[in-house]
Amino acid sequence: MCILLLSAALVGTIQAQSNKKILIAYFSWGGSTREIAKQIQKQTDGDLFEITVSNPYPAGYDECVKQAKKEQQTNARPAFTAEVKNMNAYDVVFVGYPNWWGTMPMVLFTFLEKYDLSGKTIIPFCTHGSGRWGRSLDDLKKMLPNSTILDGFAIAGNMVRNSKDEVAKWLQKTGVANKK
Repeated sequence: MCILLLSAALVGTIQAQSNKKILIAYFSWGGSTREIAKQIQKQTDGDLFEITVSNPYPAGYDECVKQAKKEQQTNARPAFTAEVKNMNAYDVVFVGYPNWWGTMPMVLFTFLEKYDLSGKTIIPFCTHGSGRWGRSLDDLKKMLPNSTILDGFAIAGNMVRNSKDEVAKWLQKTGVANKK
């Protein structure tokens, strides 16, 4: 089941962002988050930026989970391979990730600490097994106190294949979708 969250008070703020430059920054291990990012890109004409780790996670689920848990326990900051060329050019930044151990993968912490996102509108999206947002929204708010963080979109990974309509409806509500 998909969770759509959007504060009515923030709809006007988002609608004012519809003519702003958009970045869709995401990390995806198994492909579900990448699929949502691509759907957002098609609906917004935003620029896609995939956050890829310098030391890739294991392909096996159990091994990946073990590494992710260890990174979280040690508060690791895994390096990523590419940089956003001109973060200052973006007004709206979608931030996408899978929920790992109740929050974002630690490479997202690395990414968010690298860039000054003050004054930007941040719109999170998350894929999950059953943990929905976990504490990731609280972590985003702590990391980005000078950004406007809007309610986002969370979806179970097994629902991603059939989510195009839900993503489109959510983006229309946010006011950042292309007017077609």
